[in-house]
Amino acid sequence: MKRFVFFILGFFLSFAAQAQVQIERPWTRATAPGAKVGGGYMLIRNRGAAADKLVSASSPAAARVELHVHVNDKGVMRMREVPGYDVPAKGSFELKPGGAHLMFMELKAPFKEGDKVPVTLKFDKAGEVKAEFQVGGLGGSSAPRQHKQH
Repeated sequence: MKRFVFFILGFFLSFAAQAQVQIERPWTRATAPGAKVGGGYMLIRNRGAAADKLVSASSPAAARVELHVHVNDKGVMRMREVPGYDVPAKGSFELKPGGAHLMFMELKAPFKEGDKVPVTLKFDKAGEVKAEFQVGGLGGSSAPRQHKQH
C-alpha cells in the first residue's frame, strides 16, 4: 500500500511540475530543399517557485535536436552546443534567432510553411513537455502566429 501511495504522490507531483512550465510561440522557419538543419525558437515560461532547466529535445522530424547558443568569438559570431538552458523560478527564457535556439540536425524532410513539427522537450524538474513548432516562411524572423502550448 505504501508503494502505491508513493507512486500516486510521485505522479501528481510530476504533473504539477509539468503544469508549471509553459511553452509559448514555438516556431521554426521553412527550409530550402536539401537543407539538413533547421532552427527552433520559443518562449519557455516557468510559473513554479523553483528554477528548472531544459536539458534536451527530440523530434521525429530530425535525427537529433541540439541546444545551441550564438557566441562572439573574437568578433566572429559562432554557434555552440550547450548542455541546457536555465529557466528561472517565476521567470522565462527565450529562444530566438541570433541567440539561444534548438538546432534540428539531419532533417528527414524539408520543413514546409504551414506545417507543424512535433518536439519533445525534456526538463530537469518538469520532465517531458510536448510542443508543436509552427513552420513559418523561409527566412522568417518571428513566429508565424501567436499560440500557447502546455
